[in-house]
Amino acid sequence: MEIAPGTLFIVATPIGNLGDITLRALETLKAVDAVLSEDTRVTGKLLMHYEIKKSLISCHEHTDDTKLGQIIGRLTQGESLAFVSDAGTPGLSDPGNKLVSLALAAGIPVVPIPGVSALAAMVSVAGIDMREFMFLGFPPHKKGRETFFKKVAATEIPVVYYESVHRVVKNLELLETLAPESRVIIGRELTKMFEEVRRGSVSDILAHYREHESTVKGEFVVISY
Repeated sequence: MEIAPGTLFIVATPIGNLGDITLRALETLKAVDAVLSEDTRVTGKLLMHYEIKKSLISCHEHTDDTKLGQIIGRLTQGESLAFVSDAGTPGLSDPGNKLVSLALAAGIPVVPIPGVSALAAMVSVAGIDMREFMFLGFPPHKKGRETFFKKVAATEIPVVYYESVHRVVKNLELLETLAPESRVIIGRELTKMFEEVRRGSVSDILAHYREHESTVKGEFVVISY
């Protein structure tokens, strides 16, 4: 695969099942000069699985401006780089937006290499009308959490958000208080060994996760409608 020099590729990677990576993503990772990674340990395992030997450069939401400037410098000097987050499509509740903004400002071509997204995976199996929906990312941990769920409760179209295992019960409790008639679809550990999708009233789903709170693990995608 031949790629244009001085290009930044934004590469989607699997959210669980390594077989979900695209052929184009693999070709891109093999062809670039180096890989920018949210977590080099996570990306290192992916590259090792596919026998790709590339230099890894740490690049995440806390990367300072000096290092970002160095990365932009490498691109302007003709290196081609790929950016990957830990899993899924960068920019969807993942880091990468600042890097892309700086690259565009410097006149650097930015090319998407599409692939897996927990959002798209969940929408595809929702079984309800998702021609129009609102995606809100992760709820705030503390400040603004109630405001977030008031917005979810008041929205007339389906709302999709992400949640961690540590807060899913508390957030379903708040949703039940604000919108007791709502229904939810929850995807947990999508594409992984213990993948599950549950559908029902917010009260029923909340009761299930309360009962299994001590044993349930993983990341969640929630659709409220």
